[in-house]
Amino acid sequence: MNSSRPLVSVITVVYNGSQVLEGTILSVLNQSWPSIEIIIIDGGSTDGTQDIILRYANRLAWWVSEPDAGLYDAMNKGLAAARGDYVWFINAGDRIYTSDTLERALSATEPGAELPAVIYGDTMIVNDRYEEIGLRRLRPPRQLTWRSFRKGMLVCHQAILVRRDLAEPYDLRYRHSADFDWVIRALKRAEGRGQKAKGVAEGRDQKAEGRGQRAKGQRAKGGRVHNSDMVLCAFLDGGHSKQNIKPGLRERFNSMVTHYGLASTLLWHLIIPFRFIAYVLRHGRF
Repeated sequence: MNSSRPLVSVITVVYNGSQVLEGTILSVLNQSWPSIEIIIIDGGSTDGTQDIILRYANRLAWWVSEPDAGLYDAMNKGLAAARGDYVWFINAGDRIYTSDTLERALSATEPGAELPAVIYGDTMIVNDRYEEIGLRRLRPPRQLTWRSFRKGMLVCHQAILVRRDLAEPYDLRYRHSADFDWVIRALKRAEGRGQKAKGVAEGRDQKAEGRGQRAKGQRAKGGRVHNSDMVLCAFLDGGHSKQNIKPGLRERFNSMVTHYGLASTLLWHLIIPFRFIAYVLRHGRF
């Protein structure tokens, strides 16, 4: 690992995203932090997305355009291709918040010191004109642990950088909320718990599966979880999560039961709906 200039693998998954992909790519290319590789996984788009990828192909570390088995299968392909010290998923339509975001966030990585296991921050929700709607409803806690997600997904998936040696493949049993499970597992490994990846699903990219098998039985070298105290990403409202609310919530419930137990999950689900309703009544959005 390069503790003075850690390499960040920014992974973008896209399917028929010709209207939004270029802005995402430019938000990465315009970063003042020099040590970045860009990986794009396209699910075989037919709307001109590939033309945009080809326009920037000489600036990309790797890209592919082919059918996949869903969002998280594509993300596993990107994870398998990554060579950075950190992985950061910024999917098509979302953007790194400002041009100096990475430089400021990585100021926590002091030369010679062990890299933080996880770097996280806040999320700005934007509309389709990239006008700011407001900060995300669920806000990051002062200190994030694997137990924090009993209260819901307090940190947006696009607002968390995970050290690559802690990043296991996504569990493809979850089609809509595998990111929830993935972040919990990464945080567990950051605390030295060595959580094994569960349920390698059929259809997973072979490289990603190989990494998952190598991770089994190994205790990861952990490290501190660093709160950047800043907005890391602009998240385009109305994405995959909102389009699949009901199945996504069911998957999150099952994931919470797996990690926290049934009793704890049921208890928190008595609290979470009241907080959600109160927020919607107060802000008129969720």
